[in-house]
Amino acid sequence: MANVKEYSVEEKLSALVHLQKIDSKLDEIRILKGELPMEVADLEDEIQGLHARQLRIEEEINGITEFISQKQEAIKTAEALIKKYEKDSENVKNNREFEAINKEIEMQQLEVKLCEKHIKDAKEEISEKAIALEKAKKALANKEGALNAKKGELEKIISTTEQEETEFRQDAEKARAGVDPRLLTSYEKIRSNYRNGLAVVPVERDACGGCFYAIPPQKQSEIKQRKKVMVCENCGRILVDSELADSVEVK
Repeated sequence: MANVKEYSVEEKLSALVHLQKIDSKLDEIRILKGELPMEVADLEDEIQGLHARQLRIEEEINGITEFISQKQEAIKTAEALIKKYEKDSENVKNNREFEAINKEIEMQQLEVKLCEKHIKDAKEEISEKAIALEKAKKALANKEGALNAKKGELEKIISTTEQEETEFRQDAEKARAGVDPRLLTSYEKIRSNYRNGLAVVPVERDACGGCFYAIPPQKQSEIKQRKKVMVCENCGRILVDSELADSVEVK
């Protein structure tokens, strides 16, 4: 059975410092991108919504236009019937027939007026929809302009950092594989608690490099000995001496 190598505390700490420095490089790239990826995603969602709004207004205008056409056809039909009834009125045989024809003419005249009112109202609605459509188009154009600008900024950053970020990600995966599993779990948990992502920090000027809490001389001495993993009593970060921190380099 192969012997499993036991790593010293110093080696474990060095592996953690190495991983922290790589992750910090990746954090720097993320900071450089800033909120751009989120802003791009938000703008794309807004544009999708504006496209849907524009399409909906256009469909409503088309529906109203079709309604107007139907009413115009109804007017033509009513006017044709009026002419027919007026011609028929010339050949009536009695007052009863005459009154019946007049009633039909009045009904068709009423239908014409009603259709004309519907057309007038519909045209006013189209005017309102046209204004809303124009506003939607302008808003869409503005958002698309903003999106193109944001995408340009993001693509520029990506083009200059993509290779570096890929290499750091690969290095981070290798570095994680070399960290004690229990320490890695603690490291990831601590790292997630802080926005700056610092889980492993050196003691600088007699204080924690993360929260600047004063470290007693006795504890500093123990940290320098690298015989056990020490954490800051205030913030919980893993502490290392500045000499060890400086000795680990990331290219």
